[in-house]
Order: sequence, then C-alpha cells, then structure tokens
Amino acid sequence: MTTMAQETITAAPGAGEADIRRHELAAFLRHRREHITPEQVGLPRGRRRRTPGLRREEVAHLSAVGVTWYTWLEQARDIQVSVQVLDALARTLLLDPSERAFLFQLAGAADPTPATVCPSITPAMRQVLDQMEPIPACVQNSRYDILAYNRTYGLLLCDLEAVPPEDRNCMVLCFTNEEWARSIVHLEETRRLMAARLRASMPGHLAEPAWKMLLKRLSTESPEFRETWERHEVVAARSKRKEFDNKYVGRLSLDHTDLWLGPDLGPRMVTYAPADEESRRRLERLQEIARAR
Repeated sequence: MTTMAQETITAAPGAGEADIRRHELAAFLRHRREHITPEQVGLPRGRRRRTPGLRREEVAHLSAVGVTWYTWLEQARDIQVSVQVLDALARTLLLDPSERAFLFQLAGAADPTPATVCPSITPAMRQVLDQMEPIPACVQNSRYDILAYNRTYGLLLCDLEAVPPEDRNCMVLCFTNEEWARSIVHLEETRRLMAARLRASMPGHLAEPAWKMLLKRLSTESPEFRETWERHEVVAARSKRKEFDNKYVGRLSLDHTDLWLGPDLGPRMVTYAPADEESRRRLERLQEIARAR
C-alpha cells in the first residue's frame, strides 16, 4: 500500500502549501477509512464487501455529509470544510486526540474543543496538581484555556465538571458564566486585567484560528467584553491578591501566582495560596466538599 507521505509527494509535486495540505488530508482520511471495520462503527459487514474498511458512502452517512462532497474531500479538491464537519469526521473515524489535532491542523481549522486533551498534561503533572490540595491550582495556556485542574480549583468559582470542555476558558467563563462572575469580588477590575493580559499575549498568535475564534465568540456573546476590549489596554502578567465569594465556604482572600512551564509566556500553572488563616481553613473545607462529591 502506498504510504501517506508518498501519496502527498506524487499527488502534488511543486505545489503550494495549500495543495500539499489538501493532498495530505485526503491521504490521511483515506488511510483511516480503510483501517476501520464496519463492526467498529456498528455497521454489518455483509457478504459481498470488497472494500477494505469502510466505504466512502458509509463515512459520509455516519458523518451526516453528502457522498459527493466527501468524495471530493478524499480527492483533495479545493473545498471549504467547517469545524462541525471535521468534528463529525473525527468521531466517525475514531480518531484519537493526536490524530484529531492532526486533522484540524491539516484543514487549517481551530478545534472547537481544544481544551479537552493536551499532550503536555502528563500523569505526573496531574499528580502535582493533586498534591497541591487544598491550594486551588490549574494549568492554563496563554489563551486562558483550562487544560487541567485539581478538585479544589474545580469548585472555586463554579462547578467546572458541569461546564462543557469547550467552555472551560477563563475569559469565556468570566464574561459569560453568571456563577463564575458572581464569585469574583472585584469583577470589573478582573475583567479589565484579563482582557489586557490577553491582548498582551496576542502578537505571537495573530494568525492562529483558535485565537480568532475566541475573540469572535467573546465579542458576539458579551457586550461587556466588547466594551473592555475596545480600551486597547495592555498589561504584563503579574502576581496579585484576589478575593472570591465561594458559594460553599464564603469569602476567600488568595494570592495568585503564575508558574511558567517553559521559557515562553505560554502554558502555566496557576495557583491560589491562602492569604490568611481564615482563608486557609475555608480552603480545607472546600477540599473536603470536593472530595465528597
């Protein structure tokens, strides 16, 4: 069988980047389709099947797209692919997290659920987060996606387990989630600082679809964000004392710290150490509540 790399080279010699991406995407989809059995997706094999794996029409049906359109996709034609279709194809073809990320990268699209899995969140990193209890801690990227968190952080501002993975972004939650916003004592100031920090991080990500998608969503869903964003404020990352009104244990005074996980201002561990003994006792109580859930 011809490898995907060989197919890409022979299909588009001397082609531009867009052509190469389309042929790589076509080869990847075809390869995955041919290596999934009908039984894996709940289809009968039948007696006269000669196609290895799934047929094109079966993938199209399971993904709720037209057969002709999917055929064009495997033929590397220049067509637009929505994130909804890519998401459906990823589920139909049983892609693992790495393969799903590869699919969206080839299509030049932002994964609508980028925070569900992050390869940098290793079991060791999760163990570190757990060992920090009762101090609330999480791992975020520069776009404020919450990539991992311990149980105390999961109940600090709202019940994060009840929030869909694609919505676990501090900017989205701060500007659109009422429970999260109610938990922040100095809400207006917090929103201004977060927007200013996001703007300060943007120069290195201006062309990235995921950043564009986040800004579009915030601007569409939150008039408060639009107003704050139009101030064009920029601030550098810094530690700060924060106050929260937690619905389980009451007022908390916590010292926020960013622990950077690399030389660049990208992924970071965010911690909230108690600023006084009362806050420490209340965090211990919050940890107990989280354990009991």
